[in-house]
Amino acid sequence: MAILGSIIKTAIDLRDAIVSEKSQVESQKEVLKSLLETAKDTAFGKYYGFSKILEAEDIQKEFSDKVPYFDYHQMEEKWWVKTQEGLEDITWPGVPTYFARSSGTTGKTSKKIPVTDEMVETIRNAGIKQVGALANFDVQSDFFEKEIMMLGSSTNLEEQDQFLEGEISGISASNIPFWFRGYYKPGEEIAQMEDWDEKVETIAKRAREWDIGALSGIPSWMELMMKKVIEYHDAKNIHEIWPNLQAYTSGGVAFQPYEKSFNQLLAHPIIIIDTYLASEGFLAFQNRPETTAMKLVTDNGIYFEFVPFNPDYINDDGSLSQDAPALTLEEVEVDTDYVLIISTVSGAWRYLIGDTIAFTDVEKAEIKITGRTKFFLNVVGSQLSVNKMEAAMRELEEKFDIKIPEFTLAAVKIDDEFYHHWYLGTDTEISDKKLAEALDNALKEANKNYAVARSKALKGVKVSTVSLEVFQEWSAKNKKKGGQVKMEKVMGEDKFAEWEEFVKQLGV
Repeated sequence: MAILGSIIKTAIDLRDAIVSEKSQVESQKEVLKSLLETAKDTAFGKYYGFSKILEAEDIQKEFSDKVPYFDYHQMEEKWWVKTQEGLEDITWPGVPTYFARSSGTTGKTSKKIPVTDEMVETIRNAGIKQVGALANFDVQSDFFEKEIMMLGSSTNLEEQDQFLEGEISGISASNIPFWFRGYYKPGEEIAQMEDWDEKVETIAKRAREWDIGALSGIPSWMELMMKKVIEYHDAKNIHEIWPNLQAYTSGGVAFQPYEKSFNQLLAHPIIIIDTYLASEGFLAFQNRPETTAMKLVTDNGIYFEFVPFNPDYINDDGSLSQDAPALTLEEVEVDTDYVLIISTVSGAWRYLIGDTIAFTDVEKAEIKITGRTKFFLNVVGSQLSVNKMEAAMRELEEKFDIKIPEFTLAAVKIDDEFYHHWYLGTDTEISDKKLAEALDNALKEANKNYAVARSKALKGVKVSTVSLEVFQEWSAKNKKKGGQVKMEKVMGEDKFAEWEEFVKQLGV
């Protein structure tokens, strides 16, 4: 009998039964007040009058009235650059211990997001909350005695002046509690490896030494790792190597596009738990098995605001118009797309993280990620959002029994007429023309604006199928393998030309 596992599971069950949470709305009010009080004497807090905001009858409204929206470039150029120069008390008291490198979408210059000790603590606390949520899932007692494979970027952080730099997964893994290290795989030595191919090769060689019960990491890189392990041991599936594998915690990007190809690497279904961990913080996690939606962590150092996703509010560079209205958690509605705004214990203020979300349950503060503000195609009025694109991909998968975990597209002009040119990452014998026709029909049915555009200025749809490896090599070209890459679903003209040249060079 798994005695230790039974003790841990019982403790989690008891905690889940005893701990009563405040309302999500009240928790958010307290978080904002705490953030403002802590940062009121920083340069940012003085400039925007945090002390005065705290005196207001409605602190949330006063905060949104007095402090503008910031995207990364605005925050970095006006404030964080001073922090990087070593100045204290700029947007948060003192100086951060870390900077998280994030290239965001493939091919962009790396961002450097401050990560304070308080943020490290909130990430750890959110992780503990997520473990506590396992009480809601059907896991066996012995699960809590198994090891966890956490596949991320290197924990060998780089020293830059007085700061340590790395990706958020590396920063988080380098701060795991001492009591957890015995469960953590691939272990500190392998986790420090910079070369991703070497890291995966070493994991494959040592895979049979470990009793893995759970996986955690970005879906695309996790798939590649599992394929390597399966291939190295000449196995049929990953359960032949890790028979006690019961759960996978996804993160970085939505899991659904990878679900079909991921499941083909398993002998039987496992529990899939979605998380929302970004360079800016641990924002949400799946709290219960009845839904794939994720619960915002509303009492843990991050204050959320929600801007209705209206094309009129989005500037050409993906930033927000300053006159866009922001709603609190108390004001949102279900099934409406919002641009997510956060303020955090790392000194990000009214910060445009770049994602759009929709609430599935307001009372429980449960959300799903619906897209990116920059991945919105509105050429000739098509108003095509990522969630509509993803839904169309799932429809194609169902119709033709294929897998399409990756795609990208651009609006192109041919003989003075606009087309949407899609590249689908899939291996299939189905003709591009047949796929284009089915895709076009799916989008017309799902989006009336698209249907109107197709009857007017949008001439048609082109599809080019390429292997999934092309997308993986593109990501590797623009950023280290294993890193958190949000593949551009929508490309501009210049980037699309670069993409097509890359595909051509690969001889696809």
